[in-house]
Amino acid sequence: MTLAILLPAAGASARMAGRDKLMEQIDGVPLLARQVARALATGTPVYVTTRADRPARIAALAGLNVTQVMIADPSQGLSASIRAGVAALPEDVTALMVLLPDLPEIETADMRAMIAAHAAQPDCILRAVAEDGTPGHPAVFPRKLFSALADLTGDTGAQALLRQEGFAPFTLPGRRAITDLDTREDWARWRAQQG
Repeated sequence: MTLAILLPAAGASARMAGRDKLMEQIDGVPLLARQVARALATGTPVYVTTRADRPARIAALAGLNVTQVMIADPSQGLSASIRAGVAALPEDVTALMVLLPDLPEIETADMRAMIAAHAAQPDCILRAVAEDGTPGHPAVFPRKLFSALADLTGDTGAQALLRQEGFAPFTLPGRRAITDLDTREDWARWRAQQG
């Protein structure tokens, strides 16, 4: 089994009032670089979608052993990143973990645990959920669904596919699977909770 991790990082950060959420600093490191480094620590190949009009994101990936996939039309939303990521995968990749980069609490150990769980049930979608069962991210898709991922449209990612196919839930501690930071207020609250 060869699993790859895709971080779709071509979003517009439209709700951040002029700031780029993926460039927000945590312990002196941009969120994007931090989450990519955590993904790389799993030992699996990592792909990151980027966009030409966000040079700071591209610069944040400098020195990291990732495959960058440029999105020609990022206005097509999250589906554009997933489609491009799937298209960039080599033939030997049998599963894809889609890891949204704006979930700062997802750790390398969480990814490793999900990779191991996928190996035990490789034919179904595995989706992280919070302790209360709320569906979140990341999600692991087997290769048999790559063609469906390649046909996605809109900015809701694989939500329709997840509803159609169903998934096996994988519980992550606390609210890690659902703590995404989309606004300045989200960031302020999260930072206050970190002490």
